[in-house]
Amino acid sequence: MAARLTDDPRWVDAILDWRWTWLVARIALTGAFILGGLTKLSDFPAAVAEQQHFGLHPGAFWAAAAIVVEIGGPILIISGRFVWLGAGALGVLTAIATLAANDFWVMSGHERFVAINAFFEHIGLIAGFVMAALIAEHAQRGQVVRRDIAPNS
Repeated sequence: MAARLTDDPRWVDAILDWRWTWLVARIALTGAFILGGLTKLSDFPAAVAEQQHFGLHPGAFWAAAAIVVEIGGPILIISGRFVWLGAGALGVLTAIATLAANDFWVMSGHERFVAINAFFEHIGLIAGFVMAALIAEHAQRGQVVRRDIAPNS
């Protein structure tokens, strides 16, 4: 029997069905935030200066909030507990940071080009957090997460 066009190659199924894929994906999604939170925690004055540089005042409040979210959010996502909360917190933090640091609408030339790219890459990252929360929610409900996009099929 001929394979349907919607059938995945066996190696793709093997990766997606591998028991560690979900954990590895969650670690990869959040790893930069863990590193960022630990870096800020190890040099709090620099973290405060970074927040103030991007116009977030008071800098100490925003630095402390970033540390809590950048360490706590990944813990929730990786542990599989309250994934919606960890993903939501990281998504909001990423949105705030993106608006503060990548304000391409006030830039020109190469600086604008770089900021536009970074802005939309971060929008994609926020979407990744939404997808992580959706997958976790479906798994919690005992639903099978479908890998196709065709409605009602």
